[in-house]
Amino acid sequence: MLIAHKIALDPNKAQEEYFRKGCGTKLFAWNWGLAEWQRQDKQGGRPSEPALRKHLNSLKREQFPWMYEVTKCAVQEALIDLGTAFDNFFADLKKPKTQRHCRYPRFKSKDGPTSFCAANEAGTFRVFDKTIALPVIGAVRMRETLRFTGTPKRVTISREADRWFASVVVETDDIKPAVGLRDTIGIDLGVNTLAAIACLETSGSEAVEGPKALKKSLNKLRRANKSLARKHKKSSNRLKAKRKLQKIHACIANQRKDATHKLATTAAKTYRLVGIEDLNVSGMAKGTIAKSIMHQGFYEIRRQFEYKCRWYGSALIVIDRWFPSSKMCSCCGVVRDHLPRAKPGAPNMFACDACGFVCDRDVNAAINLAREAARIAAESLPASACGEPGAEPKRSRVKRRSAKQEENTADLPEAA
Repeated sequence: MLIAHKIALDPNKAQEEYFRKGCGTKLFAWNWGLAEWQRQDKQGGRPSEPALRKHLNSLKREQFPWMYEVTKCAVQEALIDLGTAFDNFFADLKKPKTQRHCRYPRFKSKDGPTSFCAANEAGTFRVFDKTIALPVIGAVRMRETLRFTGTPKRVTISREADRWFASVVVETDDIKPAVGLRDTIGIDLGVNTLAAIACLETSGSEAVEGPKALKKSLNKLRRANKSLARKHKKSSNRLKAKRKLQKIHACIANQRKDATHKLATTAAKTYRLVGIEDLNVSGMAKGTIAKSIMHQGFYEIRRQFEYKCRWYGSALIVIDRWFPSSKMCSCCGVVRDHLPRAKPGAPNMFACDACGFVCDRDVNAAINLAREAARIAAESLPASACGEPGAEPKRSRVKRRSAKQEENTADLPEAA
């Protein structure tokens, strides 16, 4: 099993300078490869990723000698990623328009996310205790040790706000299916609370409160955005204001990730059957509560449930979005014709006109989801209970010399 563990680094000034050079080299290689691909395509040629790599290798000693200041993997992996992006784009064109997810590769800006990669070929990098030895620059201190035992396959150095991170992909057998899984639960994602969990066997329910980090930090964000807008472009003060804004965004994202990981890990390790709803998030985000819905990160929650249920041996049932979980009474089964939209911050109760049953709206929906998941599992558990196979583009993210060595680790999860 391939698992990625993201660890904060503690580099010195020389190492930070090397990291910035590596990120810049990768950015240049991507943009150069995309421009060369478009030029050859316009002239009627048939560009390919191996041909681009060979062409750049023949040019860089004379035209780009500064590329030798960083690891060669920064250039190679950028062009391999470009080739994968084109492969995904052309494969996506064969699908119906409603099922397309990949767009034509675009040029990258230096103001965007920065990172570079190194595949572990013949000991390109090594990890021991709280140190990672990288090519050219040598040993860099890490804030914690690698949690998994196994063979490190790949490392990605990235920057978030003012911190550097190393995401190490490890081939390990440390993740084992959980023992003693019990009960069936339904999880309804909400706006006021992160999720409502209802257990079918014990008839218990609980509401998981989300951090609401965006709401708490909204005033800080507004002040930081105003401060950034007042600064002159390309000035030192603008760079300082930008770093300050990035820190606030990183803090909000980290709080959201922490709550999401805890929810998904606890459910996957504890229960044998988990039922969630296939939500139309893009449609929900067009309403008046779009900010609250997008802040909860519904897609990320489902993504984590999918791979963690596979890890720990539980089954995930994704219930059709047209199932009336919110309109159905969990006591008598009557389906209401209309249900008022939930309002953030206000108590939302479900009241059945037929039997007089009154319950929290999210808990009522979670109970219905748990029952529907149990019914689907009893009839026939799908061959893949984690969504439609092949819904995401395939990306090979580890050592990619030949097709036999390719591994699908596109959205490698971070360790919770």
